[in-house]
Amino acid sequence: MIITNAKIWTGNDLLPMAEAMAVSGDTIVAVGTNRDILRFRGSNTVVTDMNGQFVAPGFIDSHVHFLQGGLNLTSVQLRDASTPEEFVRRIGEYARTLKPGTWILGGDWDGKGWEKLPERGWIDSVTPDNPVFVSRLDGHMGLANSLALKMAGVDRKVKDIAGGTIVRDASGNLTGVFKDNAMNLIFGKIPPASPDETESALIAAMEYFASNGVTSVQAVDASAYADAIERVRNRGEQITRIYVMTPIHAWSTQHEKISLEGNGDTWVRTGGVKGFVDGSLGSHTAAFIEPYSDLMTDSGFFVNSEEDLYRWLYEADRAGLQAAIHAIGDRAINFLLDTYERIGNENGVRDRRFRIEHAQHIAPGDIERFAKLNVIACMQPYHAIDDGRWAEGYIGPERIKTTYAFRSLIDAGATVAFGSDWPVAPATPIEGIYAAVTRRTLDDKNRDGWVPEEKITVEQALLAYTKNAAYASFEEKIKGTLEAGKLADFVVLDRDITAIDPVEIWDMKVQQTWVGGKKVFSRTEEQ
Repeated sequence: MIITNAKIWTGNDLLPMAEAMAVSGDTIVAVGTNRDILRFRGSNTVVTDMNGQFVAPGFIDSHVHFLQGGLNLTSVQLRDASTPEEFVRRIGEYARTLKPGTWILGGDWDGKGWEKLPERGWIDSVTPDNPVFVSRLDGHMGLANSLALKMAGVDRKVKDIAGGTIVRDASGNLTGVFKDNAMNLIFGKIPPASPDETESALIAAMEYFASNGVTSVQAVDASAYADAIERVRNRGEQITRIYVMTPIHAWSTQHEKISLEGNGDTWVRTGGVKGFVDGSLGSHTAAFIEPYSDLMTDSGFFVNSEEDLYRWLYEADRAGLQAAIHAIGDRAINFLLDTYERIGNENGVRDRRFRIEHAQHIAPGDIERFAKLNVIACMQPYHAIDDGRWAEGYIGPERIKTTYAFRSLIDAGATVAFGSDWPVAPATPIEGIYAAVTRRTLDDKNRDGWVPEEKITVEQALLAYTKNAAYASFEEKIKGTLEAGKLADFVVLDRDITAIDPVEIWDMKVQQTWVGGKKVFSRTEEQ
């Protein structure tokens, strides 16, 4: 295959822009001018004139909850339920479509602007026959109805959980809200998805990502459904490349699998372990050095002990595994940087590529340490224009100066890789690029950008979604840029994203998505 008359942004410093590209099988043969590339044309070559369309490397999402997102696509949709009444109405309507006893999960509700957190009493009357446990969009808080509590065997006598919060009213009764580790009281009683449900969710997720130009994902939960991924692949239905991570406490299982089977191939690769230091800002469970500005008695908490985190990280690193650890508050990030530095000294020099997932609220003195320690900041720019509507009220004007510090990290020489955290946020790289470049919050109240000093260029954002994201999974030799010898994963956009007013990026569309030289998505007029 040859594509001609394109505007190809390659991500390759040696040839930043090109007109044409030749592909054989799943691999790029050459990139260059129309004249140079047409020399590769043979009797069986298909030549496609792109008519000046913009082509970029396939987007790589560096942080997704792939199965959960796929399952949520078919569940109740609560993200934009702006009032408690709308929240209750949608749950009730969805419940009427289900068989009695079927769990209602997902939801991704927000709750910002409500006078208080939701309570089980709100939804009990509309879900008498269906247990409910719907999660807040950050995944660090969930609401259970009374039937779910009964089925989980949880009542007011339940003891508090380390690294989590069980929300109670003034009389000590359960409101139905559980935060972080306390959510496991309910999660542990929810029946797992069936094999058919799991495979359907994976296919739905892949189709969704393809429609957004994403060709590879780094799935922080993928070890739990690796068998389903393999079944989908064996049927020839896998269209998204997947980097598999496993929970850090189970690092030895990952190590044993790699020892027996290797790291995988271009479609499924393993090697990462995922863990948590703290919770989230929206749930007041992110760990900060100083208390929250709106709750001076609270500074968040670690969801795992420092001792356990160090031990798991030390052992996983010694086994040659990559660590990708969630840290959001400045105290959590500082602890993780300290721990990474310690482990690097103890286990010796190697290309380990430690990652900090989210890295949202960094103490000023820690920004340069990312580059010094070669710690990759895996960040989600959409969160910035979402959280920017309310975050300053939580942590004040001073700490906000180094929140979602894209520019400061890049200027310091750190590697920044972008992702979505889907389904916490939409898996839409175009909207992510818009967020990183404009920093206009979703309420459009920051037209010049929220913390505008941290805005970056379109090219820097593209690199974070392509070349840098490939580096974050040790795959920069096979993907992330468009050049000879790399996989023919690319996306076609409706406009030149580097040449338009950044505010217009939000309205751009993915026209086509190609994985391994095969078209996996093409936009129709109706879309």
